[in-house]
Amino acid sequence: MYDKLGETAVTELIEQFITARATRKPSPHTLAAYRRDLLTVARLAADPHPAETLPVSALDARTLRAAFAAFAGPRSPASIHRAWSTWNNFFTFLVADGVVAGNPMPAVDRPAAPIPRPKPLRGENTPEELLASVARADHRQRHPWPERDLVVLALALCAGLRLSELLDLRVASLAGRDGERRVDVAGKGGRPRTIPIEPELDRIVAAYLHSRAVRFGARTVRPDSALLVDRHGSPLRRGGLQYLVDSAFRRAGIGDRVPAGARLHALRHTFATRLAEDGASAAEIMRLLGHASLASSQNYIDVTAGQQRAAVRANRTNRALVGLVADGDG
Repeated sequence: MYDKLGETAVTELIEQFITARATRKPSPHTLAAYRRDLLTVARLAADPHPAETLPVSALDARTLRAAFAAFAGPRSPASIHRAWSTWNNFFTFLVADGVVAGNPMPAVDRPAAPIPRPKPLRGENTPEELLASVARADHRQRHPWPERDLVVLALALCAGLRLSELLDLRVASLAGRDGERRVDVAGKGGRPRTIPIEPELDRIVAAYLHSRAVRFGARTVRPDSALLVDRHGSPLRRGGLQYLVDSAFRRAGIGDRVPAGARLHALRHTFATRLAEDGASAAEIMRLLGHASLASSQNYIDVTAGQQRAAVRANRTNRALVGLVADGDG
């Protein structure tokens, strides 16, 4: 059986692997990274021939070591480690499906997994300056919508949401009674988590939804509709969200305080850093951020909803939301 299946082109099997991974509902960005890492190494292994002619049986440890040596040349240890992990998962998939007899990746060297370094916004009062800036309508903008801009930044700074998690939010993701409000997040890899939200953030969300109903009609604010929308009322997309955050940084004049390459992730890191500074435990921070690696999940300590809410309450960025929304129905 292995002899016959081993003649299948590796590019065909890569697409089967991507299709199987898509059922776990990773972000499109993650799927694109899988495909890019697999095809790049496959092309190096097949060189000088097209990767489409390379049978999977040709991918032995020696061939893969040479391909990864060429792959490593211009790339960082983090990129190499990610590609190695993707190929390891690919071969695990092939072994489980009976396509190959074994996984050659343990014989291919890989760099140690780099320890991610937090990249929060720099400056003691930078989050407060950013929130205050976007809360004001800037008429230099072509289509100002301060309520929408404010809710994006507040959810990132006070709930620690990833870009993909923000885009996946529905109106019904905000749930719970007064005093027990929460946001239900479809986390990375489809792993859900719940994050308590404080009254200040709840008011910011309510003000945004009211402004959206005024712009597009109350019927557009259905429970199953996307929480974040663009100026046309369509679901906000990845590029639009990144542009919104970059524009907010520029308007607030804090571009020099945003770590290179961090963008929205700097807001999530600021959430985590401030939790730690204000006394939250490592277990509470890990739970609230939704870390999903095997090493992290083995160290998870189940904390109660009350402990999670106390951790969020300790995040002083919540206090910056006070007064940014006027009292009343608006």
